[in-house]
Amino acid sequence: MKIALIIENSQAAKSSIVHDALKTVAEPLGNEVFHYGMYTPEDKAHLTYPMIGILAGILINSKAADFIVTGCGTGMGSNLACNSMPGIFCGLIVDPTDAFLFGQINDGNAISMPYAKGFGWAAELNLQDCYRKLFEVKRGEGYPKERAAVMAKNRGILSDLKKASCHDMLTVLKTIDQDLLKTAISGEKFQEYFFANSQDAAMSDYLKGVLAS
Repeated sequence: MKIALIIENSQAAKSSIVHDALKTVAEPLGNEVFHYGMYTPEDKAHLTYPMIGILAGILINSKAADFIVTGCGTGMGSNLACNSMPGIFCGLIVDPTDAFLFGQINDGNAISMPYAKGFGWAAELNLQDCYRKLFEVKRGEGYPKERAAVMAKNRGILSDLKKASCHDMLTVLKTIDQDLLKTAISGEKFQEYFFANSQDAAMSDYLKGVLAS
């Protein structure tokens, strides 16, 4: 599985802590972690939480990534931004129980975490425990188990509602503010990672044009 990490500008100083915790858990399980920034507070490309939503939408809908790990000060802004995009089902994760239940019940493709609120002593251990509850077990099994079929049905209904209420991602990209879009994809590693992994030629071509403009 390809996991994309995206860090919002106010929490860029913690980027290496989050990245290291994610790699420690995810990579031994056979996953690939792609860090799309921010990397430090001094990065030229500053990612706000609305931009995180745009990036998450691009990566999931192009199949350049299978899962998004992101966050901001409270985790709430990035969560809202991700869920505003087509095809994104993002959970707000604070502790390992949240991570386990989100994976088993909702089986989404993105999480947002608070990297300021409650981020204290041994915070990196909480991050690792959350990632273990997500990635060490098969998701979507239901909890409690006897409700697994009902939960799977509800996930399908929610997916259909999302498709009915959202434009396709290419239409979104063509419709939103183009300066905002260009800033969101101007990170240091975006072109290296995205174009090598994208499976959507039309989206890739459009973003190449945006970057060249």
